[in-house]
Amino acid sequence: MKKRVTYRPSKEGSILGGVMGCIFVIIGLFVIIPQFSMAGGAAALFGVLWTIIAGVIAGVNFYQAFGKGYTGPEIHIEDETEPSQQSQASPQARLEQLQSLYDRRLITQEEYEQKRQEILKEL
Repeated sequence: MKKRVTYRPSKEGSILGGVMGCIFVIIGLFVIIPQFSMAGGAAALFGVLWTIIAGVIAGVNFYQAFGKGYTGPEIHIEDETEPSQQSQASPQARLEQLQSLYDRRLITQEEYEQKRQEILKEL
């Protein structure tokens, strides 16, 4: 069984990320590009790359804050066993799982004994 989980950052966090991205764009335009352009060559390319990346970061964050079509990344979570598969598991595996639940004090002695008897009757 798969569950679909979507995540969308908070609006405040996305706005803050967008503002910080804009600040880095301004730094890129007025500090990085002029300073690194004097060195020429690959250094000038670094200034341009810095500014483009900062612009993308700002754009993505503002889109996350204000975009209606944004749904966020998907995370697929798979359950270890489905209820229909649980009865098909081997009696040994079911008994081991039952023992584990009992050892972790998640079920009482009475519940443990009752379920153990049910599993053994199915043999």
